[in-house]
Amino acid sequence: MLPLTAATAPAAPPRRVVICGGGVVGACTAYFLSNHASSPTVPTLVEKSSPACAASGKAGGFLALDWCDSTPALSALARASFDLHRRLAASLDGASAYGFRPVHTLSIYLSSQPESASPHPLLPPWVNPSAPATPPRELGTPDTTAQVHPGVFTKAVLAASGAEVVIGEVERVIVRDGHVAGVMVKGRGVVDADAVVLALGPWSARFEMVKEVFDVSGLKAHSIVLRPREPDKITPHALFLSYQPEPGAKMLDPEVYPRPTGEVYICGMTKDEEVPDDPLTITGEPDSIAMLHKIAGKVSTHLKRDEGAEVVAEQACYLPCTNDGMPVIGEMPGVKGCYVATGHSCWGILNAPATGAALAELILDGKAKIIDLAPFSPARFLKKRSRHGV
Repeated sequence: MLPLTAATAPAAPPRRVVICGGGVVGACTAYFLSNHASSPTVPTLVEKSSPACAASGKAGGFLALDWCDSTPALSALARASFDLHRRLAASLDGASAYGFRPVHTLSIYLSSQPESASPHPLLPPWVNPSAPATPPRELGTPDTTAQVHPGVFTKAVLAASGAEVVIGEVERVIVRDGHVAGVMVKGRGVVDADAVVLALGPWSARFEMVKEVFDVSGLKAHSIVLRPREPDKITPHALFLSYQPEPGAKMLDPEVYPRPTGEVYICGMTKDEEVPDDPLTITGEPDSIAMLHKIAGKVSTHLKRDEGAEVVAEQACYLPCTNDGMPVIGEMPGVKGCYVATGHSCWGILNAPATGAALAELILDGKAKIIDLAPFSPARFLKKRSRHGV
């Protein structure tokens, strides 16, 4: 197990914690609640469809130590979380359980008109030598970048938490005298709680108490998963691409992540779009999926369908985004015992462990110690609205 550092617990920490949302943030919160050093608390987790059915199951699973360093608060969150990923992998046998491994990471400016070229020393042998228009650059080493299979990671951490998983739709949070009292689950009734965590990604905005304080929207992101005919030839190199399909066209920023399973994940092609009610109804746009296949073929012949690459998935998901680009993590203003964790955008898989650990400390100890949650508090939006007379 991976317990948190013990802290002086409040006289009566919550004993009935309900987590709404079965994605990676909810799963990590459940894990650190149940493995708390002084007040281990096994929560109930309510999920509408199935764990990791949305972005947590369709993301790339890329982890970076220092890519958020330009923003101090995000840097602290990311660095703490990167370390927790390593510790979780050691504790839960992450290498075999969910594909945790360090990776090399390169930046490649993809040529729109490939010409014959000699392979660059940094270029892995499975990438077409003519693919880069300029020499590749190293963005990360196995010391600073890594990966997990996000869906398998989410399910493994949730299973290790021992949480009771309830499949059902949370219709509302029940509040009595300014304190959370439970949640109403459609077709099931009230699930009593001393503390409630709202970790539903962009669907967090469906709750009135959230909408009254801040906005969280969804950015639709597309991806494909391929299985090359010779998967053993694909080395652990994550690729961050820049690609202009034709002169004057918008520059695209696709990403390529080979996985230990032999599959290769390729993502990109985002758009702002209204989030549907049911995550199981989300499908990719044919033009976006087609472009990802085109890019995959330019990167490597191993990733061409006509060279034997099998299509495992063509999909889309919605990344939760806030107006100021920062996650929202903390207690909801005016509702004691109701906590929220959303808005992690493309860094949800990376930052979920530190988010879950901090929430577990906040709920059970009254204060987070692993990171300072003040910059992420939902109360920051009240101040902004007050300044703007909203």
